[in-house]
Amino acid sequence: MNRINSATARVFVKLTLGTAILMALALAGNSEGVRTEGKRRDDFCSQTARALYDACKAEVTDDSFKKKAICINISDAEEREACFEEMEEEREESLQFCREQRDGRLDACKSLGESRYDPDINPDLFDDPRNPTNPNPYFPLTVGNLWEYGGGNEVNTVEVLNETKLIAGVRCIVFNDQVFKDGDLVEDTDDWFAQAKDGNVWYFGEEVKDFESFDGDDPRKPELVSIDGSFKWGRDGDKGGIFFFASPAQGKVHLEEFSLGNAEDVTEILSTTYRFGSNPELDQFVPRLLVDRFCSSGDCVVTKNFSLIEPGIFARKYYGRGIGFFLEVKPDTGEAVHLVDCNFDPRCANLPQSAERERPLRGRSNRLRR
Repeated sequence: MNRINSATARVFVKLTLGTAILMALALAGNSEGVRTEGKRRDDFCSQTARALYDACKAEVTDDSFKKKAICINISDAEEREACFEEMEEEREESLQFCREQRDGRLDACKSLGESRYDPDINPDLFDDPRNPTNPNPYFPLTVGNLWEYGGGNEVNTVEVLNETKLIAGVRCIVFNDQVFKDGDLVEDTDDWFAQAKDGNVWYFGEEVKDFESFDGDDPRKPELVSIDGSFKWGRDGDKGGIFFFASPAQGKVHLEEFSLGNAEDVTEILSTTYRFGSNPELDQFVPRLLVDRFCSSGDCVVTKNFSLIEPGIFARKYYGRGIGFFLEVKPDTGEAVHLVDCNFDPRCANLPQSAERERPLRGRSNRLRR
């Protein structure tokens, strides 16, 4: 019978104890879901955060055991030892990430509220998205509208297709969103938006396709490598949310999407009266010429966008009346993605092709993607 070296034994003990603890936590989480000490609990947002924390820890345990199986089959003793050590480091880092996710979700509950997230969608309250009776001025759904964005080495095109999709009884319009990096296609996504009669635009899901191109391939062409982030209202418990309000109010916080552990974007409205010079914090890293083009009337909307899956990361997005989204800034890096062209508004003529800043950078905060 082969002997197991001491380091390996220590790892096995840790994993076994970790599994036992996780099982106990999961059972405790199940038992606290409805009542505690005879009193009904209504902190549904916080309960969701804690349940997802248990799910995250269980996934870490699953990944650790898979890694253990890989390590067991390494013949070289030193390499095997290094593999087990790496496994333990990865496990600790992942558990810390789970804790950060939990804390971020619990913090968001303070703004989102503790109610269950279960929007009541009545198809009678929605328009034909091709011919809305009350179009949203900050999120135009007009078929044929095309936006082009640039930033760094990426180009992003968004087009409103002459296509619709019926989801949960509601007719949605299809947006196609493509991202190119150094000329290679890296993302091709269809987003599904619905226009309510009150002017609110709802997000019903997205079909995400991430691609990667590999040097040395012949022919060199993008390969599908992931569909992570895809969701659709009504599938596997997924729900959407309001993407843009008809009458946005400063301080309002809302979920755009509710696909747990997969897509959980949140929006906070920072300003509905933005123009350059009106708020020094929101002016940070903003190209003034671009903002002056769309915000001279002082009616631009600025939002803070973040994902509950990616704690500590956020971006600011800027919307102009009649033009929609035209700028995203990542405050911790100063990176910007900005509108460089559109095909439906004369203000898009001769837009700056670079978001070069016109003054020294001031301050840093935190980060996100789109």
